[in-house]
Order: sequence, then structure tokens, then C-alpha cells
Amino acid sequence: MNVLEDPAGFAELQKLGVRSVPVLARGTKFIFGQSTKQIVDFLGLNEKSGPQLSTAELAERVDKFMGAALELIPLMPYDRLGTHVPGRPRSYRTLAFHLFRVVDAFLGANDGTPLIQAMFGEQPAPDADTKTLVAYGEQVRRRFQDWWAKGDTAPGKTLDTYYGPQSLHELMERTTWHCGQHVRQYMMLLEKEGIGHSRPLVAADFAKLPMPQNVWDG
Repeated sequence: MNVLEDPAGFAELQKLGVRSVPVLARGTKFIFGQSTKQIVDFLGLNEKSGPQLSTAELAERVDKFMGAALELIPLMPYDRLGTHVPGRPRSYRTLAFHLFRVVDAFLGANDGTPLIQAMFGEQPAPDADTKTLVAYGEQVRRRFQDWWAKGDTAPGKTLDTYYGPQSLHELMERTTWHCGQHVRQYMMLLEKEGIGHSRPLVAADFAKLPMPQNVWDG
């Protein structure tokens, strides 16, 4: 159920004390739908969970996703940046910012800043242009590359998140597919606007990641 388009459904979640999605609920119990392992445990499924890719492979993927975004974002005309994406009150401008903010928040968690939901709701300046969005993306990508080369990248390192302690490996996987999903969306937005591009990402780039089945919610 897409509660963004179902006020009654969202009201049910609010009764549980939930103020954001994705959420998985059964009766009066719920979890944030952020961790595959937590979902499997919550549902009592006898399935293997956890990242299929190593942290090195994930680092390579997320760097490729950011590189693809930096190639795609300049193609969108400035006068289209305020347009909303399908089914969500999120502009093209915000999506371009958000896909890098996901990685930025991951880096912050590695530096000891607890990952909270509000980080993902942060917005770029209302008049942010392509140059500003690209500059932010380049900054985040450089920080990620520096962290991977010189930082504490132990897969079992515990990071503090709003949905409970997560290993670096688990949060890195989520960060990777989350960023990749939004780049996937941006490719489709360009096509929707009739703008051609080189399709810098293909199906193989998403292999072994727990990607959503659909490009858009619902």
C-alpha cells in the first residue's frame, strides 16, 4: 500500500506513532522497512539475509552511481528542476540533491553522527541551479573516495541509526542501492522530458543489490 496516496492508510500508521515511511506493520507492532535482515526477522521468514556484495564491491558501485548522476544532472534544463517526480511531492531539484545526501549521511554516520530520518528530508535551496547541485555532488563523491581510501572501513563496525544499530556493511548496502535507485529514477525523468542520454547505468550495475522492483512507488 502506498500510504502517500492513501490518507486512511497513513492515519492507521499514525495511530501506531509512525510519522514516516517505509514501515512494515503487523497488528500493533511495526519496524522501519530499512533493513532487509530486520524485515526477514520481523516476518519470521526462513531466508538468508544480508549483503551479497563485499564492501569493496559496494564502494565501487556507489562511486559509479554518483559518477552517473554527475553526468545526468547537467542534462536537465533549469526550468524543469521545479517539476515534481511521479507520485511524490519531490521536485527534480530535490531528487538530484537527495541522491547525494544519502551518501553524505552515511559518511556522517561513519564519523559518529547518528543517522536520523530528518537527514533524508533536507532540501536544497529553492533556486539551486545545476551548477550548485553538481558542486555538492562532486564534494560528496570526493569525501566518499577519501573515506574509502583512508577511513575506518571495517565491515563489522557498528553505526548508530534511527532504526537501530547497523553494521557498516549493512548500512553501506542500503546507501548503495538507495543512491542507485534515485539515479535510475533520474534517467527515467530525462527520458520523460524527451532528453536523450548515454544510459550510464544498465541492469548489471544493480545486480545483487536489493533494488525495489519498480522505478517509482506504487
